[in-house]
Amino acid sequence: MKSLIIFALLPIFAFAQHKEAFKVAIVAFYNCENFYDTVHNPLIFDVDFTPKGDYKYNTPIYLDKVLKLATVISEIGMDITRDGIAIIGVAEIENDTVLNDLINSPLLKSRNLKFVHYDCKDSRGIDVALIYNPKYFVVEKSKPVYIALPRNSKYERFTRDILWVTGKLDGERIHLLVNHWPSRLGGEKESEPNRIAAAAVCKIQLDEIQKTEPNAKVIIMGDLNDEPTNKSVLKILIAKENINEVDKGNLYNPFSELYKKGIGTLAFNDSWSLFDQIILTYPWINKQQSGFFFFKQFIFNKEYMFENKGMFKGYPMRTWDGFNYRGGYSDHFPSYLVLLKRV
Repeated sequence: MKSLIIFALLPIFAFAQHKEAFKVAIVAFYNCENFYDTVHNPLIFDVDFTPKGDYKYNTPIYLDKVLKLATVISEIGMDITRDGIAIIGVAEIENDTVLNDLINSPLLKSRNLKFVHYDCKDSRGIDVALIYNPKYFVVEKSKPVYIALPRNSKYERFTRDILWVTGKLDGERIHLLVNHWPSRLGGEKESEPNRIAAAAVCKIQLDEIQKTEPNAKVIIMGDLNDEPTNKSVLKILIAKENINEVDKGNLYNPFSELYKKGIGTLAFNDSWSLFDQIILTYPWINKQQSGFFFFKQFIFNKEYMFENKGMFKGYPMRTWDGFNYRGGYSDHFPSYLVLLKRV
């Protein structure tokens, strides 16, 4: 069996016929489930998440929410590298206040994490953001990308922007597109045009990148509110399920493999869905290159993150049970990739 030594890491993986040293980068995505501060913003619909709102969302609950999210993020990838995540996209965050509190929490503060965030028009006031470790990743530029929903959209007028970030991962230029596509409110089929619209905008941004950088390394991540097999992912993004079918004109979705095995990031009606995906362009696939390449995909679902009682036992332990504070982590599990680079 071939063996692999990863630079500055504890474990040894079976990978090559001779021992090789590798750098590792953990790239993750996490839907943080209603990560609001406790202060009412009159420009958005957040009144429920205030001390006088339906959730009675006060400072002790908020601080516990920060702790719970920091616990999860601090542990992702730690069995592979002592630095944990290099990059993590996050969804359902209200503003830079909650992001600052998160990265400065005791469990994460020593990592000196930074973030990229823009406010968007989403009616709930929730955005996407990118948190990164500057030891691994240096931001060059970023911008929000607006998604116009179909005019006949009944349940949503605005949705989250796509966050486009370009930077250097250990000196190698990469592009990240962080997404949180429209929900299935009103029914999966009825709301599908909204997600197809979001996928089309994402594909346009990808094409724009590849027009000037044909061999660009792009990572599309997010809560897509669709499975890897849905039209938005399979037909609009052209994200292939089989790595052997991927060429320069399409994408590889490593999470299709897990989905087909019944593994997911969220549960509904006693079945698993895998909405939280990380999708790659062709240049990530070649394992013989000098730069970073895709090694393995994972769902981070430690035992403490599962609901252990009640009718939702076995689901991800949510923050809320109705309007009652459950004290869980999120209704989604994070997904993440291990990227390797020869040294």
